[in-house]
Amino acid sequence: MSEQDPENIPVIVGVGQINDRPEDPGDGLDPVGLMAEALRRADADAGGGLLAECDSLAVVAQLAWPQLNPIDGKVAETLGIEPAHCMQTAMPNGDSPILLLHEAANRIGRGEAKICAITGGEALRTAGQLAAMKKAAGDEKPNALRDASHRVRKGYAQSYGLVVPTDVYPLYENAGRAAFGQNLAEGQAESGTIWAAMSEVAAGSEGAWLRNPVAPEDVVTPSHSNRLIAFPYTKLQVANSSVNQGAGFIVCSLAEARRRGNAEEKLVWIGHGAAAHESGNFLDRDRYDASPSLATSIERTMTLNGATADDLAHVELYSCFPCVPKMARRILGWPLDKPATVFGGLTFGGGPIGNYMSHAVVAMVEKLRGTSDKGLLFANGGYATHNHTILVSGAPTGARFPQGFDYQSEADGRRGEVPPLDESFAGPATIETYTVHYRRDGSVQSGVIVARTEDGSRTLASVPAADQETIEFLTDGRNEPVGTTGTITRDEDGYAIWTPD
Repeated sequence: MSEQDPENIPVIVGVGQINDRPEDPGDGLDPVGLMAEALRRADADAGGGLLAECDSLAVVAQLAWPQLNPIDGKVAETLGIEPAHCMQTAMPNGDSPILLLHEAANRIGRGEAKICAITGGEALRTAGQLAAMKKAAGDEKPNALRDASHRVRKGYAQSYGLVVPTDVYPLYENAGRAAFGQNLAEGQAESGTIWAAMSEVAAGSEGAWLRNPVAPEDVVTPSHSNRLIAFPYTKLQVANSSVNQGAGFIVCSLAEARRRGNAEEKLVWIGHGAAAHESGNFLDRDRYDASPSLATSIERTMTLNGATADDLAHVELYSCFPCVPKMARRILGWPLDKPATVFGGLTFGGGPIGNYMSHAVVAMVEKLRGTSDKGLLFANGGYATHNHTILVSGAPTGARFPQGFDYQSEADGRRGEVPPLDESFAGPATIETYTVHYRRDGSVQSGVIVARTEDGSRTLASVPAADQETIEFLTDGRNEPVGTTGTITRDEDGYAIWTPD
């Protein structure tokens, strides 16, 4: 194989991030300000002058301030730059930063760009505080997460309380625990161990939002400050979106980095990566205890790089909810006693919607500089929908660009049969997975059952909060509800109600 032209070898040369925590919410930066400042810091980290001449600006979509969309042009204007290529992702999905990193590497590999800037930012903390002030003034307080345009539509899943990620990911958690052969205590212990290690990493991470380490039992034990969200998740087990955070990074050709005098030991090299996705409809999945697209993304990336878990010094396994790194670490073979993050995870590092992995890139680059170590970045977005993994290294990887990263056909070939959906079923059924949703005061709002009928169809049913016996059966850990049978009946409005046998 011929030697690669340095003009077509992409390297990460600069990284930057910002936490914005003003006492007065009115003084907070908006997402444009966060993104611009993160890139200014990345530019300074790279020696300065790259932004002024960048060929490409790619921005992760934000939802905290919808009135600013589209935002990429505003970021360019704020920075005073006019890149030939300027875009933002279609959605604020968690895989976006790794997708944009991969696309930037390919643009350089094709000779379309020499300098590419990637950034994202969210200001949900300020947006939430301003909304609270508005409510105090007599107006209704909006909810940026639940009110996002892609979530306000009503449908079958929404009618049973499955609206936002905190409602849906517990379906994977409960199905996965049963498939892994764990009881409730064992499943929660694994979550606590992973999350406590993340809190320790965050404590030493300058860019992290929460920097106080917590014990495993404190992660999973409900309390006044750690309320139940959706069974079995407490507040400390879910992404912390109430943050003002921005992060960005600059990728350029190796030749350009050398022309500018960037020290070789500060460069981080990009390896192979792979992406695959599940159906955008989370009821249109073959199962909830595993993800063929997640497995394909990680396994294919490792194969393409000729690497095993033992070759990795660091990993970032996306951590919006424990079920995701639990699935990922089993595919990768990553030990429970090694941290699954370099930044601190979405609970402690911070969960700025689609841009968390930009912070992970910043932290990973800082870890790898001046070493020959390898790191893995695994990103997930949507409702366990979007998966993109890539390897990066403190030394040349030998990967050639441009490179394809779409392995959807492989993932599709691994997927089992997707059951048909029966929205009007009544009769005997078996629990495939489930969760219980809680109000802010800790009281039960309702339970929701994903059930399989005798003919193999999938259907939903509710457990009313007043049915304390069934709620206890679902949550007390004395028996595993997954796989148990019951009966679905319809109330006078046609709403499905679950009664266990």
